[in-house]
Amino acid sequence: MSGNGDVEAEFGEVVNMTPKELERWLDTDESRSVGQKGDGGESTGHASGRRIVELLRAESSDLTDDDRAHMNKVVGYVHRHLAQRPSGDIADTKWRYSLMNWGHDPLK
Repeated sequence: MSGNGDVEAEFGEVVNMTPKELERWLDTDESRSVGQKGDGGESTGHASGRRIVELLRAESSDLTDDDRAHMNKVVGYVHRHLAQRPSGDIADTKWRYSLMNWGHDPLK
């Protein structure tokens, strides 16, 4: 199947946090404070972050079509969100926190 490596490569480029960094981040109040909340009280981005940790730890050969679809979603989200970068210091912004939930720290 062609194209799978492309999604994995792009995912690897936009996700610049390690599984450990992302797990630590997802445990913070800042992480939980951003994003649209679903029925379970967890935001879409926070749930995505937990899934990204699993994807980062998975072997490429174990990835399913559903996993690759999520990787594609992450790539799209990060690209769209980066295009909306606010001016000024972004260190303590909801914009950065949202990106970090999706595995990308714009300060790295």
